[in-house]
Amino acid sequence: MSTTHDARAAITGRPAGPPPGADLRGWLEHLRADGRLSVTVPDLDLTFGVAGLANRMDGRTATVFPRPGGHPVPVVSGLVSRRSWMAEACAVPQDELVARFDDACRNPVPWRETTDAPCQEVVHTDVDLTAQLPIPTHNEHDSGAYITAGLLIARRPDTGVQNVSIHRLQVSGPDRLGALLLPRHTLAMFDDAEREGGDLELAVAIGVDPLTLMASQAIVPLGQDELEIAGALHGRPLDVVRCRTNSVRVPASAEIVLEGRLLADIREEEGPFGEFPQYYGERARRHVIALDALTHRRDPLFHTIVGGGTEHLLLGGIPREASFLSHLRRSFPCVRDVHLSRGGVCRYHLYVQVDRPAPGEARNVVLGALATHYDIKHVTVVDTDVDVHDPTEVEWAVATRFQADRDLVTVHGTQGSKLDPSTDEGIGSKLGFDATVPPGATGMRYTRIRVPGEQELDVAELVRPAPEGWHEQAAEDPPQGG
Repeated sequence: MSTTHDARAAITGRPAGPPPGADLRGWLEHLRADGRLSVTVPDLDLTFGVAGLANRMDGRTATVFPRPGGHPVPVVSGLVSRRSWMAEACAVPQDELVARFDDACRNPVPWRETTDAPCQEVVHTDVDLTAQLPIPTHNEHDSGAYITAGLLIARRPDTGVQNVSIHRLQVSGPDRLGALLLPRHTLAMFDDAEREGGDLELAVAIGVDPLTLMASQAIVPLGQDELEIAGALHGRPLDVVRCRTNSVRVPASAEIVLEGRLLADIREEEGPFGEFPQYYGERARRHVIALDALTHRRDPLFHTIVGGGTEHLLLGGIPREASFLSHLRRSFPCVRDVHLSRGGVCRYHLYVQVDRPAPGEARNVVLGALATHYDIKHVTVVDTDVDVHDPTEVEWAVATRFQADRDLVTVHGTQGSKLDPSTDEGIGSKLGFDATVPPGATGMRYTRIRVPGEQELDVAELVRPAPEGWHEQAAEDPPQGG
């Protein structure tokens, strides 16, 4: 059973009221208040100009692009391009972010339907995407303009079950999108609809608040509506509204909503497109969306995420960490923490921290971790004295505690990511590294060096910038002693 935000505040000590990330425009103002929101010169080119500057600012500030390509609708980017910002949006310390997200996944809050929605202030039934929206072209060899930060919300009309996810959406015509659907929940729902001879109703919500954006990336069972996870992160039911042309429910406060259908038995060319592994997803015949309506606020904002940028990586990585941690702890009580590293594009390399595993248990953790999601390619298991959020620490553990003939786990012919160019259409090998101290180790062999009292020293009090003539001053101030 879930609790309200105020009740949780009484338990956890977090401030009552909505978290800073509960509203997109409020979040932008929150960032602006302390210098983390930038505004560019107007009229930057929608082909590469917006994306290039968004990449330069990624992780430094969120960015607003007025009149991009001369279009009246501004573009925004970089909303959650630092891990600390995600925690701040949720109103928790950074080291509690994964636990907060896991709690939201386990205690979803059903949404609340309304008929008064900002996202439907303006309604277009004659959709012309590039005329009505400022859709950028991001990377050099992208096939054209792409919607990259839209929450694709699919709904089975017979059951009302919804699924929320983000897919790359190629502008293929005025009212037509090409979509890459990887083997996840949206594709499963579409396959069912297609077998039954029908299209799949959907909507694409662009410009949602950071909490709903993060919730869309949760790894949860098919049938669990990620908008309910968003409600848990908000601490109250998320307001949703029924689309004008279908039965899909969308966030009422979204800036822009596209309403349409995934078309049964139709595939068209889509791609290439610059993806999170820092390579291009190749061109192929893929799924097609036909749009029936476009609704938006009176003065909307268009959110874009540059393919392969920091915001792209973190948005996919941190929600996965929460899901993976919860999954592993159910089977392995020794698991303490997990981290998807930036070097592994926040998808492929998982670090797992364990506390005093039983003999052989670290290898079982490796196998369990590889099974949590097909994206995971390499797993490294370390002890609690190793910070899994510091790749240098993890590499040190591999360098000093791992032997390939004893500690390497290999699994071949497994399903992996189709976006990993080293695989054969997604089929490849996976590795696990047991970098824990071997069971039965004795003496000083694996005792880490340390300087007693080092962490307690007040550096700000004891160290100052070197002035001119520092060498003479140092000679005049010999060490004090008894």
